[in-house]
Amino acid sequence: MKSIKMIAGFLTCLMLLGFSYEEAFAESTWTSKCSSFGTIKPNQNPTFQHMNCLLTNAALEANIPPEVVKAVASRENGAWKQFDENGQPVISTDNGIGLMQVTNQSNYDQERLKDDIHYNIQAGVEILRSMYERKDLPKIKGAGPEVIENWYFPVMAYNGIKPVNSPLYQSSGIKNIDAYQEKVFSFIEKDSYLNGTKLGQIPFLSADFQYDPNSIENIVFKMKEYTVKEQTHTSAYRFQKGDKVQITVDAVNLRSQPSTSSAAKAVTKNTALTIDGNFLYDQSPTSKNQFVWYPVKTADQKVAGYISSAYITKKLVIPTTPVKVMWGKTELKIGQIGKVTILTNTNLVKIESNGSLTTVRPLKKGEEYRVYSYKSNNGGLYGVGGGSYVQKSTKVKYETPSKRKLALLAQ
Repeated sequence: MKSIKMIAGFLTCLMLLGFSYEEAFAESTWTSKCSSFGTIKPNQNPTFQHMNCLLTNAALEANIPPEVVKAVASRENGAWKQFDENGQPVISTDNGIGLMQVTNQSNYDQERLKDDIHYNIQAGVEILRSMYERKDLPKIKGAGPEVIENWYFPVMAYNGIKPVNSPLYQSSGIKNIDAYQEKVFSFIEKDSYLNGTKLGQIPFLSADFQYDPNSIENIVFKMKEYTVKEQTHTSAYRFQKGDKVQITVDAVNLRSQPSTSSAAKAVTKNTALTIDGNFLYDQSPTSKNQFVWYPVKTADQKVAGYISSAYITKKLVIPTTPVKVMWGKTELKIGQIGKVTILTNTNLVKIESNGSLTTVRPLKKGEEYRVYSYKSNNGGLYGVGGGSYVQKSTKVKYETPSKRKLALLAQ
């Protein structure tokens, strides 16, 4: 991570309240959720799946999609290592420290950043979360922190909002695929979605970014909110038992165990599945898979197994089109008690304050009107809406809907 002078918001609040970072960190619960992998030995990297667990739970506690945190870790430190082969902390040429390559963050204990994997991850996640809270960075309209695409600019800021990371080249308007955040998002597609899903694209324009390409001054963002018309994606780590999901790609394997080496049964795209428990990490501690496994079963409960989080999404509930029930010339509506058919030309009337009737307009033979109410005064009045009435007489025919039509309306 490049040099960015800031203080993580969470840490600052704790310090203002009189807590040290160590006291705040001691209260964290995410580290204990990986205790089944064993204790991390000094100056040794944990297994890949142990690290997967740590990054996942640190992200979830900070309300960041784990897909984002893992991709940042991959961009900063491709092998997810805190220590080199000699047991020394990984330190980059620009003094980025450890797994999350924390750089120039004087508010953190520099030695602990080097020696304590938990501390290094916590620092990186807090810094990333603080970038999301910034008010000078654009967001996606209507999206919250659960939407992966909404982390595009916070991820950019984790590295630096410098011209080198402009989403578009200012001179040509062409996408800058070498920008830090573009690299991170490509890791999300490759490692969390196994190239089976394309993330939604934010509709940038060159005019949205003000900067001098020959300067190292920060970019000024002219557009603070974007409307993304493409499908956006929420994290796959929030599914609960009973949630309905569906397969996103063709020829996916439903595994007998949470491992790519276990027996498989092929399932097709759009197959409906039900989540049957909490996600699990790969059975092989050294597996390089960044995704997790969910126990699932088919809708008919005849097939059960484990599915990669890379291949499932929340099942979309397509709203049904309301049934249009025709009754003669008019559509039957909810709240309607009947209809009147004009047999002989008559008048639409309204009731004056003294109870008398005055004409609103003439009604012609053959016309039909919905009736929503009935008044017994003035010989009987059928309320047709808008404070208007048709007077009961031999000039009109009143009918009520059949039970069959009411049943159709209730569907």
